[in-house]
Amino acid sequence: MPVFSRFLRYFLAVAQHGSIRRASEHLRIAASAIDRQILQGEESLGTPLFERLPTGLRLTATGELLYAHGKQWSRDLTNMCVQIEDMRGLRRGQVDIAVPDALTRGFLPRLLRAMRTTHPGITICTHVLDNSRIQNTLIDGSVDLALLLNPTHARGLLVRAHKDFPLGFVCLPNHPVAERKSARFSLAMNYPMIMPEPPLALHRQIDILQIDSNLNIHAAASSDNIQMIKSLVREGIGLGILSALDVMEEVTRSELAFIPISNHDLAPLTLALCVDHSRQLSGAARLVISELEKEFLSPTTQPLPAT
Repeated sequence: MPVFSRFLRYFLAVAQHGSIRRASEHLRIAASAIDRQILQGEESLGTPLFERLPTGLRLTATGELLYAHGKQWSRDLTNMCVQIEDMRGLRRGQVDIAVPDALTRGFLPRLLRAMRTTHPGITICTHVLDNSRIQNTLIDGSVDLALLLNPTHARGLLVRAHKDFPLGFVCLPNHPVAERKSARFSLAMNYPMIMPEPPLALHRQIDILQIDSNLNIHAAASSDNIQMIKSLVREGIGLGILSALDVMEEVTRSELAFIPISNHDLAPLTLALCVDHSRQLSGAARLVISELEKEFLSPTTQPLPAT
């Protein structure tokens, strides 16, 4: 039996989906039943919860207040349930992780596959987001933990582990630059370049480096997607600038070469395992964090050597 009343469950679904019809499809409940519960709730509270618009339903100020508290009650109930399971010695549940696109390949999928074998009762749900959105997603309680690039200081944000990855030029293995052990950023003036664009985390670092070096790199192409930059490099359009983390798999398979940029004023890209310090984590989440912390100490995720 659901702990929350039908009204609150229906209300949260309508608020989330923006219409009774879409909430009906999500809950698999008749739209008329949902509408009736919403109307009865509004009558009981003595105030409307939604504005009825031609394009759908929009929360009123009262509705916004109820929605915020309703989501918090739902999270608190979930946390309580997993704590009860912890007390019973169970190791199951869902763990939500926010990650940037750079981690959709490589060590993270391998780690999740291994955990599926060792902890089959844990369901791990990964949310691939722009890096700029990940920190807020963690702080607002939408996920249990996050792998974040270049985290900024925020109240409640706790970094459990971190690792630095150098930035460098990326090219085909048969390119003349691939023979170098490292290179200055000024090398970019001699070749067609594929430059990173916002919201990629390394765009800001490259922008600062151009200013500090008094260089204005002419881009043959640019992209806000890591995979597209690597594809353009493979097509021979130019050299890319990425982090060692972005090309770890391709360098291992000798598909691409990575040449670290040797400028001392270029900060590396930091990958951090973060949690919300104020949040009580389930046993399942703590297990996942423990495995991730081991991976951060593993040499398989160390910065790549020059090729």
